[in-house]
Amino acid sequence: MTDLSTSTAKVTVERDGHVLLIGLNRVDKRNAADMEMLQQLALAYGELERDPELRAGFVFAHGEHFTGGLDLADIGPRIGTEGLDMVPEGGFNPWQVSGEKLSKPVVIAVQGTCLTLGIELILASDIAVAADSSVFGQVEVSRGILPFGGATIRFPRQVGWSNAMRWILTGDSFDAAEAHRMGMVQEVVPHGQQYARGLELAQRVAAQAPLAVQAALTNANIAVRDGDAAAEAALQPELVALAQSEDSRIGMQAFMTRTTASFIGK
Repeated sequence: MTDLSTSTAKVTVERDGHVLLIGLNRVDKRNAADMEMLQQLALAYGELERDPELRAGFVFAHGEHFTGGLDLADIGPRIGTEGLDMVPEGGFNPWQVSGEKLSKPVVIAVQGTCLTLGIELILASDIAVAADSSVFGQVEVSRGILPFGGATIRFPRQVGWSNAMRWILTGDSFDAAEAHRMGMVQEVVPHGQQYARGLELAQRVAAQAPLAVQAALTNANIAVRDGDAAAEAALQPELVALAQSEDSRIGMQAFMTRTTASFIGK
């Protein structure tokens, strides 16, 4: 990885093959998010969504901490009568609470402090790796607001009602072992190894047939949002379309010859 931590950008963006690396980069503020950072993050997600050459996103943080949450001194005064507008033209809401779902998978790696919007980024992602140094907190109720990046929706669904309410309603902190026990993160690794492991998983996802990955992700999201019947109805049409793709031919040929497939996304 190129060292972009000295960049003036509050979110660094770099490509590694078919993976878009998205790095939180407000290190002097423990990566607490002000409006500029939120907008840059949304633009990075927009790039991931639009570019057909990108097959997966990998979100991480520069420095010792993932994020201290919102910079309320900057964000608080910006909450208007319609809420908080933080997605500029060309962007995509990273927390996916605007009715649109990202069509490509996101792997996330966290370390150190991971508060509020950081947890919600995990919940909006597809695979999460945490360093054993990670300390989590859904602390909005301690600030007089509610989680508005999806925790009230996804946290109970992912870890169970009472597990989620234990942390959402108290604002207490919890460690990586508890996050793993609940299923909020899928792997815990020694501090310093979270980046390499997260990127490895993102590259593994990006090596699969991209149309098939996106179809599988979309169908799972349909099941969550619209129910089993809607997802079931879409299965056979998706299978037919994928079976006619060039990638399906490539995958079958690789299976028959016991070689590694190199997919083209067509």
